Amino acid sequence: VSLTPNPSFSLMVRVQLPNQAGMLAYVTTAIGEAGGNIDQIEVIERTLKMIIRDITIEASSVEHAEAIVTSLKSLEPIKVLNVSDRTFNLHRGGKISVHSKISLKNQSDLAMAYTPGVGRICTAIAEDPSKVYSLTIKSNTVAIVTDGSAVLGLGNLGPEGALPVMEGKAMLFKEFGGIDAFPICLNTQDTDEIVRTVKNIAPVFGGVNLEDISAPRCFEIEARLQKELDIPIFHDDQHGTAIVSLAALYNALKLVDKSIESVQIVINGAGAAGLAIARLLQKAGAAKIVICDSRGILSHSRSDLTDQKKEFAVDQSGSLADAMAGADVFMGVSAPGVVSVDMVKSMAKDPIVFAMANPIPEIQPELITDDVAVMATGRSDYPNQINNVLAFPGIFRGALDCGAKTMTTTMFLEAAGAIASLIKPSDLNHEYIVPSVFDERVATAVSAAVQRAARADGVATR
Repeated sequence: VSLTPNPSFSLMVRVQLPNQAGMLAYVTTAIGEAGGNIDQIEVIERTLKMIIRDITIEASSVEHAEAIVTSLKSLEPIKVLNVSDRTFNLHRGGKISVHSKISLKNQSDLAMAYTPGVGRICTAIAEDPSKVYSLTIKSNTVAIVTDGSAVLGLGNLGPEGALPVMEGKAMLFKEFGGIDAFPICLNTQDTDEIVRTVKNIAPVFGGVNLEDISAPRCFEIEARLQKELDIPIFHDDQHGTAIVSLAALYNALKLVDKSIESVQIVINGAGAAGLAIARLLQKAGAAKIVICDSRGILSHSRSDLTDQKKEFAVDQSGSLADAMAGADVFMGVSAPGVVSVDMVKSMAKDPIVFAMANPIPEIQPELITDDVAVMATGRSDYPNQINNVLAFPGIFRGALDCGAKTMTTTMFLEAAGAIASLIKPSDLNHEYIVPSVFDERVATAVSAAVQRAARADGVATR
C-alpha cells in the first residue's frame, strides 16, 4: 500500500501556462496521475497570452515529490519556473525566537528593567532563593534537553541534527501550554556528563523535558536527575507516549466492552516508549502484557535481556506472530511493516491495533480496515492519532503551576484519564477515541488533573 500524500512533503511549484481553456486541467490531471494531492492554486500573474500560477502539492516522500515535478516538466507547452520545498522554507531561520515582555520606552524603564534597578532584584533573590520563582522566568520555563542519540525514527543524528525537533517542541510548549521552553542540544552522549550539565543549568528552569535520548541511558539519566534536582523531570518519549496510549486504550476498550484488567496486550518495541507504556498500563490495572523486541517475546528463557527488559519477561517464548495470536490489543512502537494481515486476523474478537511507528506504521490501516474494531496510528493523516502533544504541554503546565518537585505515576494516570474523558460517550466511535491536538480543552484538563494528583501525592509546593 502506497503512503498517503501529506503536508510533510509539501512543495510549491510555479508554472507558466498558455492563457487558454483546458490548460489548468491539463496540469492538474498530470499531478493527479502522478499521485499528488493539490492543496491550493493561486494566480501570480496574468496576461493575454499566459498565466503564472503557484500550485501547492502534497507528496508522500521526497522521491514522490521529485517524480511529480518531473512529470510537470515533461508537459508541453507548460514551463516549470520554480520549485520550493514548503517544509524547508518553514524552518529557514528557525521556528522560535525570544520576545521581551517589557516595553522599554524611556530611561526610567531601562533603569528598572536593567541596571541599576535589577540589582535590587538580584539581592532579594540571593537573600531568599524561593523568590526566583516569582521574580524571574523560572516558574514558566522548561529545558528541552537532548543528546541527539535517538532523533525521531532517524537514529543518532547528534546535537545539530536534533535541533529542529527541539525547536518544534519549544513551539508546541508555547502554543499549547503557554510555556517558555528552550532547546538544549548537548554535544555529549556520556551519561555522567549529561547529568552534570543539566544540574548545572537547572537554576534557570522550572522543569526539564528529556527528549530523543537513546535507551537504556535515558532511564538512568531521568532517574538520576529526578533524584538530584527538586524540579520535575519528564522523558517525553517514555511518559508522553504512555499517557496518550493509555488514554486512547481507555476509550477503545469502551467500544469493545472489554476491561483493561482482562485483556491480553501485546507491545512490540522494548525501547523507552514500549517499556514506559507497559509500566503505566500495569499501574492502570493491566495484568496480561507480553512485550516483543526485534528478537521476539521477552522471555525468561532469553539470556540477552537488559535489566529493564527482564522486568517484563514472561514464561512464553516465540515470535511477534506467536504473541499476537489470541491477543485483544496490539501496541506498536517499533518498525514499519512488521505486522501482517494474518497476524491481525489471528487476534481475539474485536481486536484493537495501535500501530504507532512513524512515519510508516507497523501495518497500514488500509490493509485491515475490516479486521479491527479500533485502529490508531502516530500519523496525522489517519483517524486516532496517538500524539504526545496531547500530554506534555498540560503535564508541565500543571506541574509548574503547582510547583511540583517531581513527576509521579499518579500524575500520569490522572492525565490519561483527563484526556480520555474529553470524548463524550455520545461522540465516541472507532474513528474518534482521542481528542484533536487542536482541542483547546486538552491542556487545561490535563493541567488540572496533574495539579490534583501532585497535591494528593504531596509533591506540590503551592
